[in-house]
Amino acid sequence: MTETSRTGGTTGEGSTNGEIWVVGATGRVGRGVTARLAARGLTVVPVGRSRERMAAAWAEAGLPGDAKVVVADSAERIAAEIVRERPRVVVNTMGAFAATAPVIARACMPGGHYVDQANDVVAVEGLLALYDEAVRAGSTLVTGAGFGVLATEALVARLCDRRPVPHRVRVDSVASVAVEAGVLGAALAASIVDVLTAGGRRYENGRLVTSRLGADPQHLTFPDGESAKSAGVASGELIAAHAVSGAAFVTATSSLAPTAPLTRALLPLLGRLLSVPALRRLAVDRLGRVRVKAAPGPREHSWGHAVVEWADGTRHEGWLRAGDGMDFTADVTAAVTELLARGTGRPGAWTPAAALGPGLATTAGGTFVLD
Repeated sequence: MTETSRTGGTTGEGSTNGEIWVVGATGRVGRGVTARLAARGLTVVPVGRSRERMAAAWAEAGLPGDAKVVVADSAERIAAEIVRERPRVVVNTMGAFAATAPVIARACMPGGHYVDQANDVVAVEGLLALYDEAVRAGSTLVTGAGFGVLATEALVARLCDRRPVPHRVRVDSVASVAVEAGVLGAALAASIVDVLTAGGRRYENGRLVTSRLGADPQHLTFPDGESAKSAGVASGELIAAHAVSGAAFVTATSSLAPTAPLTRALLPLLGRLLSVPALRRLAVDRLGRVRVKAAPGPREHSWGHAVVEWADGTRHEGWLRAGDGMDFTADVTAAVTELLARGTGRPGAWTPAAALGPGLATTAGGTFVLD
């Protein structure tokens, strides 16, 4: 079912009506982005499956009670509404980005722009593959507009600035996130299962190759004295770090990857089991129904980390400090969206720092700590 309350605006090929649509406006990031954009005086339209839940999102964002809403129950129906109404920017926070991003991003073209928070290899590569289409359409598509990708990509860009192409790069993403009470949800559950089934990835001699999930375990001590463990994972950070540096050897780790030796040993078997479609559906369904209690973040700060090495032995290291990882993601998405809505950005498909520069990380509230 699709239900739209219209407010007018221009239509037709290549034209947009100036609105910003937030798909998945009732989720944590969606609510945060909606509130931030509304506070900046932009015309925000919540998009989701439930009018009642979106009414609560309006109230939180300070939107008027008669604000426009688009109710749609699938990416395809959302795309059809985008083609018909022509919003200026569409923010996709609904998850399952490998499936939803190409459908929604293509609907934005020509002339409209698109932003998401994808952070898995398949989804990020899939969106970046639309580069030529976006250039021809005069649209800017930005994927990975969140903590992990930007915090590490911006660091690598800063460390490589005005230097030759490095030989080796490692990036580490360590988010600190306060947990909201409620069910885990299908989108997050699917993301967790997809990480387990995808295994690991790394770049060797410039080629993206398969590696073991949980490889390259790290024990990181942050500039503020706190510490955490991380391990290898197939992520958007990996794709972005390789693109911005051009290094032949690139690895990426995350604090979300299992680091205990026994768990890491069992991961390949678990991944093979979850690759069976019926078992995957069961796992997503059961995991999505898990209820979690509210809890503070495990650390005061979230940290992005990068180590860049050159063939002559030169080595540079840096950190990006941010607050709660989910709040920073909402800040990044809102900053990217506002810039695109106000006419900043080049046509094409990009990760955030590639689209708008590494300074985007400080615009979103991060702080560089460089050697």
